[in-house]
Amino acid sequence: MKGNNAVIPALLSKNIKLAAKVAVSLSKFAKAQIFPKKNFGYNHFKNLGLVYFKLTGACNLRCVMCGQYGDKGVMNDCAAEENKKILPLETWKKFIDEIAPLKLTTYIWGGEPFLYPDLFPLCRYMVEKGLVVSVNTNGTLMEKHAEQIVRDKWASIFVSLDAFKDVNDELRGKGVYDKVIAGLKAIDREKKKQKAKYPMLALVTVVTNKNYLDLENLAEASKEYNIDLHIYNLGTYTNDNIVATQKRFMKEKLDTDIDCLEAYNTGYNKGIDGQKLHGILQNIQNKNFGHPIITVPTLNPEKTHTYYAELETPVRNHCVVPWCQANVNYNGDVHFCADYPDYIIGNIKNQSIKEIVNGDRANLFRKTINESEGGMFPGCLRCYQNMLFGKKIKGY
Repeated sequence: MKGNNAVIPALLSKNIKLAAKVAVSLSKFAKAQIFPKKNFGYNHFKNLGLVYFKLTGACNLRCVMCGQYGDKGVMNDCAAEENKKILPLETWKKFIDEIAPLKLTTYIWGGEPFLYPDLFPLCRYMVEKGLVVSVNTNGTLMEKHAEQIVRDKWASIFVSLDAFKDVNDELRGKGVYDKVIAGLKAIDREKKKQKAKYPMLALVTVVTNKNYLDLENLAEASKEYNIDLHIYNLGTYTNDNIVATQKRFMKEKLDTDIDCLEAYNTGYNKGIDGQKLHGILQNIQNKNFGHPIITVPTLNPEKTHTYYAELETPVRNHCVVPWCQANVNYNGDVHFCADYPDYIIGNIKNQSIKEIVNGDRANLFRKTINESEGGMFPGCLRCYQNMLFGKKIKGY
């Protein structure tokens, strides 16, 4: 596979101003990888480069592999009660005022963020404050809001699409594919109508044993969507032993019970032919579909099989996320790991984010992960953010 850095020139040429802003954020991740990782007695707030806003736990889809509402989703039995806890707009605005001077990148997600009642005034406020606004969505609700999205200058939209029509809808629900495509086309029309560069449109495809043989069909179809980027996420997977080990570790080291990791113990990695998948991804990358393509993570050819069949073999390590990123949940809880929010370091309703990321719980987490084997916890082996920002292990 091509390294992901190979797409940087193409992305820069599309929007230099946006690329420069994002580069500032990513430089903080690079610094965290290079310099010694500090824990207590240091101002970590100034090094925040990326903040996730999980606006709501509500979602209008039930994608089978989803860690929230899929086969083992953690929200399946508590969604109604949890969705009553969403933060009001004014609380988010206060939080935005605090992080705005950092000029960082933001990533809005859910659930489905379009179900948050004040999504548009919130995004407008963020743009006014100089933040880079990126929104992750299942894409089914974009079409009717296209004119407003472009007018409000969202920087980017990451849209989930896992395969061509029939296979995608088997995973995500009947009619989903057509709704997503209608949304992408509506955004494209509005960009041309308003003579706008924003938002950058990206597809995000999660690879499972249900869709990997159809990836080339999706790639071929994507030529018609006028997108700016396509990300192939090799997927977050775990198994019984990893879950049990992580539970013991978190209880012993951080006195925390965990629930979320089990949601990725789905088995959708099983049976993937690594050699065949690598060939498919190589074929896709070798063609010109009119937009850059990246995989997360990029792997050497013979290691694709390892990624899916040997989940306890690390391919990335030394996670840097706790030193340059924060995630804020829909109820105000702050944690480092986007998909594993079990260890809470504070709540923005009660404290400033500066106090939270510099607090004792945050620093204990940093110290513990830094001192762990490979600079990661047992449950980090296929974590998406570790795949994005972790250190590549030699040979992989």
